[in-house]
Amino acid sequence: MDFLYAILGLVILVLAGDVLVRGAVNSSLRLGVPALIVSLTIVAVGTSAPELLVAVQAVLEDAPGIALGNVVGSNIANVLLVLGIPALLAGLNTGACDSRDSYLQMIFGTVLFMVFAFMAPMNWLHGLALLILYAGVMAHAVMVGSRHKKANDLKLLEAEIDEVDPHMPWWKIFLYLALGLIGLPMGADMLVEGATNIARAYSISETVIGLTLVAVGTSLPELATTIAAAFRRQADVALGNVIGSNMANSLGIIGVAALFGEIPVTNGLLGFDIWVMLGAAVLLAPFVLTRMNMGRLWGGLFTGLYVAYVVIVLM
Repeated sequence: MDFLYAILGLVILVLAGDVLVRGAVNSSLRLGVPALIVSLTIVAVGTSAPELLVAVQAVLEDAPGIALGNVVGSNIANVLLVLGIPALLAGLNTGACDSRDSYLQMIFGTVLFMVFAFMAPMNWLHGLALLILYAGVMAHAVMVGSRHKKANDLKLLEAEIDEVDPHMPWWKIFLYLALGLIGLPMGADMLVEGATNIARAYSISETVIGLTLVAVGTSLPELATTIAAAFRRQADVALGNVIGSNMANSLGIIGVAALFGEIPVTNGLLGFDIWVMLGAAVLLAPFVLTRMNMGRLWGGLFTGLYVAYVVIVLM
C-alpha cells in the first residue's frame, strides 16, 4: 500500500509541476514581468510548501532535527539534483538568464543561515531576523518586476518564452497556478509519507530520513517544475525556481519554524552537511556570473555529486 501511495504522489507531483510552469510563464507574459521574477516568488514559495509543512510539524512534534535536516538536505538536492537531472535530460540554457542579483542574495542568505546554525540552538530571534531578510528579498523581486513591467516590450517577452498563449484568459492562468500550488504539496505529502513508512520498515534512522528521503521528497515539487521548464526551454523558470526555493528554505521556512520552538543543530550537520550545502550553492557561480550554459555533461556531474553525497550520508 505504501508503494502505491508513493507512486500516486509522484504522478500528482509531475502533473502539478507542469501546470504550475504553464501558469507562471503565462502570468509573467500577461503582466509584462520576467518569468525569472515569477519563479523567484510564486513558483518558489509554492514548491517550498512541503518543506514548510514538514519543518513546522517537526518542531511542534519535538523533532526539530528533522526540520533542519530537511532544509539543509533540500537545499543540496535543489542544486545538485533538481538542476542536475533536467540538465542531464535536456540541457539548460542558463547563459540566457540574468539571475546574478538573486543568486548573490541566495549566497548571503545561506551564509547568514550558517552563522545562526553555529549559534545554535536557533530561537525566535534568529527566526525573526531570517524572516525580515526574506521579506526584503521578496520586496526587491517585486520592485524589479515592477520596473521591468514599465520598460518591457511584451513582444520581446513573448519571444523569450516558448509555448505560451499571450491571450490566455486570467481565469485559466489562475486555475493552472491553483492546481499547481495545491497539487505539489499534496503529491509531496503522499510521496513522503509512503516513502517514510517504507524506510522505517527497514529500520533507517530518522536523521538519515530527514537528510535524504524527506529532503528528496520535499524537493520533488522543484524537480517536477524544473524538468517541465527544461523541456519547454524555459531555463529562467528552472534557475529562478531553484534559487528562490533555496532562499525560501534558508530564510523563510527555518524562520517560521524557529518561531514555534528552538531548533538545535547536531555536530554532524555543522561538520559536514551544512558545508556541502554551501559548496553546492557556490557550484552555481559559473553558470550565473559568467553566463555558462548547463549542458548534459554538467547535469551528469551534478547528479553524480548528489548520488555520492547520499552514499556518504547513508554510510
